[in-house]
Amino acid sequence: MSDRISVSIEDGVADVRLTRADKMNALDDAMFEALISTGEALAANPDVRCVVISGEGRAFCAGLDMGNFGKMAQAKPQDASPAKGGGRLEQRTHGMSNRPQYAVRVWREMPVPVIAAVHGVAFGGGFQVILGADMRYIAPDTKLSIMEIRWGLVPDMAGTQIMRHLAREDIVRELTYTGRVFSGEEALEYGFATRVETDPLAAALATARDIASKSPSAIEASKRLLSAALYAGEEDGLVLESVEQDHLIGSANQIEAVMSQLEKRDASFAPARTGDAPKLSKVS
Repeated sequence: MSDRISVSIEDGVADVRLTRADKMNALDDAMFEALISTGEALAANPDVRCVVISGEGRAFCAGLDMGNFGKMAQAKPQDASPAKGGGRLEQRTHGMSNRPQYAVRVWREMPVPVIAAVHGVAFGGGFQVILGADMRYIAPDTKLSIMEIRWGLVPDMAGTQIMRHLAREDIVRELTYTGRVFSGEEALEYGFATRVETDPLAAALATARDIASKSPSAIEASKRLLSAALYAGEEDGLVLESVEQDHLIGSANQIEAVMSQLEKRDASFAPARTGDAPKLSKVS
């Protein structure tokens, strides 16, 4: 889809790869734009039932491109004004997010599951990109770091808001304050990794194909519910379960799921229509 990201779609699985291998898939302006535009295009494609995102070459993503750090060092306060094409990061440009945050949240907000297949390194912004996925399959010798502190910065690509749902608070604080490099095995222990795999891409694609074989209506409803559960109270969450289930029961894809099981055959599902999803108005 760009010179930064390639996409192939087969049997409902979108295989998304960062292709800036000569720079260890570092995040420059073009990579930020590619992450956002690719995520938006896949979210709008009803034939996509699961997404796997990985990096080509030696790494998933080495973090922010060094050239961007040079720009920061040389920038003057007036250069950040909207009139000069800059704009302060506190300005919201994509709903509740700014542009760098949305490069992560676009995957979090994807209507279908996203699996990050991680190898080599995932530093700084690269680590935050994998946090946008529903699941993270990580090679055991991968090097990961919340590295922003080394550059006198804080993690600001939605990382602070996602990490608190994955790992213990003291672990998040220690890694944020120190920038310490940790392994894929440690990531599993901390709660950042879903699975440790010697070949994370192959494992992620296998899981994605399994997910894509299920009713897309039920998968998308499940993702909406699990995402809402992060912010909804228990009472609202119980109502949302019922709203989604009422919407599914008796639908074409739900009937097909039952009949394919009874008839011991592969199911043939229609694409889910996310625009026809029930309104979960109880969650703010």
